[in-house]
Amino acid sequence: MTMDKTILKREEAAVFALRELYCRYGYTPYRMSKFEAYEFYLQNKEFLVSDRIITFHDTDGELMALKPDVTLSIVKNGTDAPGCIQRSYYNENVYRVSGSSHQFREIMQTGLECIGDLDFYEIYEVILLAARSLACIAEEYVLDVSHLGLLGAILDETGADESFRQQAARCIAEKNAHDLQPLCRAAGVSAEVTDKLTAFVGIYGAMECVLQRLSPLCTTREEQSALRQLQALASLLQATPYAGNIHFDFSIVNNMKYYSGFVFKGFLRGVCQGVLAGGQYDKLMVRLGRSARAIGFALYLDLLDELEEQTDGLDVDVLLLYDAATPPQMLAAKIEALQQAGRRVSAQRAVPEKLRYETVIDLRKEAAEC
Repeated sequence: MTMDKTILKREEAAVFALRELYCRYGYTPYRMSKFEAYEFYLQNKEFLVSDRIITFHDTDGELMALKPDVTLSIVKNGTDAPGCIQRSYYNENVYRVSGSSHQFREIMQTGLECIGDLDFYEIYEVILLAARSLACIAEEYVLDVSHLGLLGAILDETGADESFRQQAARCIAEKNAHDLQPLCRAAGVSAEVTDKLTAFVGIYGAMECVLQRLSPLCTTREEQSALRQLQALASLLQATPYAGNIHFDFSIVNNMKYYSGFVFKGFLRGVCQGVLAGGQYDKLMVRLGRSARAIGFALYLDLLDELEEQTDGLDVDVLLLYDAATPPQMLAAKIEALQQAGRRVSAQRAVPEKLRYETVIDLRKEAAEC
C-alpha cells in the first residue's frame, strides 16, 4: 500500500522529504535518548541556545536533563578514525526555552552532522544540503553564508581585547556600522582598520558581487586564506540550481568559542525568523577531546506553522453519522467504500463542534429506511 503524502502536515511532509534527501548522500539515522546526564550539558552550556535546562533526578539520584541539543550527543558518542567520515542525520524533539514566550517548549528538530577527516568537498556538501533542505520545504528561501575565519582575522588586526571583539561582533551581527565606529575609536583602533571593519558590515548579497567588493579588503595572509575558501565555495555552488538563493552575509556570527570557518543560516518567506542554522564547529570537537573536524546544521520544523496553510483547510472529506440502530456491517462497508475512493472519513454519533468537513452522510436515515 502506497502512503498518500497529501494527508501529512507540513512538518511531517518535510521530515519524509529531508530523510530521503539525506539518505541519498549516504547519511544514516542517529537515535538518542530523551535525556542525558545534566553534568554533560552544564560543561558545554555556552554551546547551547539557552542555558535553561529541564532537569530531574533518576532512580539512582543522578541529576538528569531532557535533551536541549542533539549535536553534543553525536559528538560525544563518536570516535575518530583517519580517513573516515561519520555522516548522521536525525529527527528528534529537543526541549528549550522559547525565544518568544520564554517558556519551555518541545521543538521538532531535523538535521545532520558530518564528522571526521573532512576536506573541502564535505564542507561544500553540507552547505549544499542546507540549501537543498530549504528548497524541499518552500520555493522562496535564502541561505546566508559567512566565514568566521575572515571575521576573526579582521578583528585580530584591531589588536583590541576580548571585550572589544565581542562588542564589535555584536555590531556586525546587527549590521550596525553607526555604533561600530565610536567603539573602534574608544579602543584605539587605527583609522585604516576601522574603515575596513565598517566596510565589512555593509558587504552582503549575491556571492559574486560580495567577492568583488571583499577582495580589496583582504590584505593579511589569514584574510586572503578565508577569501580563497569563499571563492572556492562560490565556484562550486554557482554550478548548482540553488546558487541564486545563496548569499554571502557576514552578519551571521555564531559563538566563536565553538565555531570556526563557514557558518550559515536559512530563511523562508513568510517565517519571521531563521528556520535553519549551522556551521563548522571544530573548536567544540577539540573541547570534547576529539581530533576530527565537523560541520552540520539543524532545521526547526515547529516554525513551519507560520507558513500559510496550503491545504483545503478540512480535517476530513466526509462526516459519517450513525447511531446505535446502525448495523455495524453497514457502517464498516460504508467506511471501507469511501476510503477506497480516496476520501477521508470520520464516523461520529454526533457532529463534533470543531471538526471541518466537506460532506455529511447520515447512516441513521439509511438504517431507519432499511
